[in-house]
Order: sequence, then C-alpha cells, then structure tokens
Amino acid sequence: MNNPPQFTWDDLQFFLAVARTGQLSTAARQLRSSHATVSRRIDRLEFTLKVKLFERNPRGYVLTAMGTRFVETAERMEQETERLRADLADGSMAQRGLVRLSAPEGFANFFFATVLPQFAAQHPHLALELVTIQQIMSLSRKEADLSVVLDEPKGGPYFAEKLTDYHLQIYGSRDYLAKAPAITCREDLLEHPFVSYIEEMIFAPGLDYLGDVHPRIKPQFQSSSIFAQLTATRNGLGLCILPYFFASRYPELVRVLPEEIDLKRHYWITCHRDLKQAPRVRAVIDFLREAVRGEDARFVPPYVTAAGPARRTRADV
Repeated sequence: MNNPPQFTWDDLQFFLAVARTGQLSTAARQLRSSHATVSRRIDRLEFTLKVKLFERNPRGYVLTAMGTRFVETAERMEQETERLRADLADGSMAQRGLVRLSAPEGFANFFFATVLPQFAAQHPHLALELVTIQQIMSLSRKEADLSVVLDEPKGGPYFAEKLTDYHLQIYGSRDYLAKAPAITCREDLLEHPFVSYIEEMIFAPGLDYLGDVHPRIKPQFQSSSIFAQLTATRNGLGLCILPYFFASRYPELVRVLPEEIDLKRHYWITCHRDLKQAPRVRAVIDFLREAVRGEDARFVPPYVTAAGPARRTRADV
C-alpha cells in the first residue's frame, strides 16, 4: 500500500505566501525567511504531492490549474488553524503575533502614528506592519489582516464596523489668500487654482469630492499623496480640500467658506470574517475603536452640529 503524501502546515504557509505574492523574495520577507528557503520548500511540496503547483517565469511564480485548486484547500486549513489558535490562546498568550494593517495615508500618518506609543504600551508582544500604499490591499488574498477604508465593503465574507465620521473643508494658506481674489461664494472658487488627487488614481469613491464643492473645478496640481497635497497648499500653490483632523494642526492654513462647505466622510475598519476573532486581530480592532472614541473631537470641527455647519459670528476668511 502506498503511503499518502506527507507535508507540514509550514509547507502550506510557504505555498500560500508564494501563491498570494507571486514572488519568492516578497514571500520570504513576509515569512521572515530567505529566498532560498522559500524556493526549497515549494520544490519539496511539489515533489511530495507529485504535482506541479507553479509555472516559473522571469516575472515570478504563476499558479497552475492544480495550484489554484490547492489554494482553496490550503486557505481552509489556514482558517481552521486561526480558529484553533484563538480557542487555545489564554489571556497571556492571546495578544501575540504579527498584524498587518492597511490604512489610507492621511489616517495612518496623522492619526494612527500619533497613538502608536499607546498601542505598543498596551500590546508589547504584538508586532505591527502599517501599509499606506495608494491601493486597496486584498483581504481575500490575505495581503493585509485588517484595513481601514473610506467606503463600507459591499458583499463578500467581511466584517466591517464604522470607526468614525470625519469632516473636510477647503483650505488655503494665509499668504496665498492675502494675495488672491476674495472668496465670498462657491462661484468665486473657479477663480482659484486647486490642489487635488489624480482623477484616474482615486482608489476610493469617498475621495472623489471636488464635484461636491463645484462641478466645474479643475485642479491645477494633482497628486496621489494627500501629504503632497497638504505640503503644496501650505506653500501657497492654491486651495485644497483637506480633512479637518490634520489640516487644523497648521496655523498657516485657513478655512475657506467654512459656513457653507463642509463635507462628511467615514472611516471603516474591516477584515475577513475568519480573522475577526483571532486574538491578535481583535486586539487591534479594539484598540482602534477606543483610540478613535477618545479623540473624537479631532475629526469633527467644533462648530459642526448634527444639522450641519453652524453659523459663525465672523468668517474665517
């Protein structure tokens, strides 16, 4: 009688890492291993199973038809392993491991980075990877364990919870506004250069807000980076729609038409349902929820009410 193929869960972890990234070097970084070790593990798994899982080419590793089928089996085993770890973990071991969080640049740099010392103090055994590249990380392919997103996920096997509302206004630098034509209504905005996102690179509908201010605004400078937009605005390049929670930190920036223009957006925290109860993931979700709740005033201007911007006794500009 032939013995069944023998392989370990470690072999499957190496397989999944390569299947999701298509690159030995990227998989090695994720696994904190070496390029050679990952290659050796894949070769061993294929030899054990007596089946070809990947096609090798100069651009990387591409799943074969059998490899694609094997991904489904391996991911089910991964999910069950996560559940088992969660069930077995006691209070002292529950919050250990590595969590990869994907978040928009603004939220990551101007909020989450500011509360990282508290996170480290509360969870000394949790390692964190914060990804801020301008694209949506795939939760289904486990490119990230958790994501902060601007739009609630529609459908799919995902848990989602709203973290907070946040508000945006139009800002300009004091020096720019002192020299530029006066702004008393929305039509006046057409006389000013705008700083904004590159239209075809907007990665979330929640960032497409120029049309909400005026349908005929055409930006003069565009960038995929909100930090670059902020820097350009502070240096007097023009007007820009910026989140209150970080634009308000800069005294050289002034709100434009604050009584009339106030946009509200939302941040959501989301993850694959299979990871929701993993102790390491749950710890980050709980921390984010409490951190945002404790800093709620940073996201909403003090004069904004449930009915919208309140009238002020004097204009900002």
